[in-house]
Amino acid sequence: MNLPRIGLVFSLLAVVAHGQDWPQWRGPEYDGSSKASNLPAKFDRQQNVRWTADMPGRGAGTPIVVGKHIFLTSIDSKRNKLVVLCVDRDTGKTHWKRDGGTDYTSDLSLHDRSNYASPSPATDGKHVVFFFGNGDLCCFDLDGQELWRRNLQKDYGNFAFQWTFSSSPTIWEGKVFLPILQRDTPVGRRSGPKDPNNPIESFLLALDPKTGKTLYKHNRPSDAIVESRESYGTLIPRIGKGGRKELLCTGGDVITGHDPATGKELWRWGTWNEGHRERWWRLVPTPVVGDGVALVCAPKRAPVYAVKLDGSGTLDESALAWKSKGRPNPLSSDVPTPAYEGGHFFVLSDVRHALSKVNARTGEVRWSTELSRDYAWRSSPTVADGKVYCMNHNGQVVVLDARKGTVLHTAQMGNEDDDHIRASIVVADGSLFIRTNDALFRVSATK
Repeated sequence: MNLPRIGLVFSLLAVVAHGQDWPQWRGPEYDGSSKASNLPAKFDRQQNVRWTADMPGRGAGTPIVVGKHIFLTSIDSKRNKLVVLCVDRDTGKTHWKRDGGTDYTSDLSLHDRSNYASPSPATDGKHVVFFFGNGDLCCFDLDGQELWRRNLQKDYGNFAFQWTFSSSPTIWEGKVFLPILQRDTPVGRRSGPKDPNNPIESFLLALDPKTGKTLYKHNRPSDAIVESRESYGTLIPRIGKGGRKELLCTGGDVITGHDPATGKELWRWGTWNEGHRERWWRLVPTPVVGDGVALVCAPKRAPVYAVKLDGSGTLDESALAWKSKGRPNPLSSDVPTPAYEGGHFFVLSDVRHALSKVNARTGEVRWSTELSRDYAWRSSPTVADGKVYCMNHNGQVVVLDARKGTVLHTAQMGNEDDDHIRASIVVADGSLFIRTNDALFRVSATK
């Protein structure tokens, strides 16, 4: 494989990222990395903070940045509404705020671990698409003019997820993409009774960003059972050998590649759930691409798998480049999506409380650094400027040296009693953007 060309391809994919934007939840390269430099290694809630913006309520979606606009989703706790926000990158002042929900349900939190403001927005530089876990999907221009809205549960039936659905939209090739990978049986009162005449399907959805109209709905079958059919991951675009364009999708015990023009399945590999014996292996992490492989994180304490790309049809075991080994806990990640930079994956394990740097070609662990066990680590890591930034549920940010794995700094950005902070740290315009439960911080090495 021509690796320099792959790097060029991903640069071309990121044309929307004018300079140093962060247009969707895994950044301009779709892998949690940024080419930014001169980023701060030391900071706290006051030190090196350019501004702090108060948030109207909680939200786990990662902020996205395009030009001087920062877009976020949140619950408005005073009004009990789902809202979308545009914050000025230079000042932190709110440009505009709009209701994002259609009041499909007034129950904004299914449980105390999450809420419907969990998916991250996405933008192509003209349209900003916001999705919420109750199915609300809406689109605005950069100035806050509403372009369209719809609710996917109203259109395609009630979701069948055990937890709050949180896949983020992807905008690519002039389309908005969303995966709805769910179980085929109802979940409690939210899904209603099982209807044999209308089975619950998993599918990929493509929409027109200008109008919101469905361009196609492509069913995505799976042999997985019960909760193992569910996925909370996001579709990752890729251009492979011969210029083949595809969307990577994980869930239902397999990874698949799809034609973005039609949704047609190009290939699939699996399974990490042999015989589909595990019934409760919902999948949360999104796949990440590097050095000709896609890294897939099996759930709970299962290994990670590096699958060779550019295949066709149903792939066999020869498509597996490597998988992590070790007992009792191999390299694994139940919730965070790994990052990729410079020939290495950075795997943040919420089950092992550790961050590991892994050779993308061989699976060799270069270093593994243990982290605090006081709170869960479920935000995805961000790699930039020779540093790795990770944040736990309490808003504690750890900065590590990407080369050595040594801890450079620890900053408490959340309040003392905060919990369930899950937004990933964003890099744009030479700054870090850090979302906690009640605030958004812009942190820079120089003011």
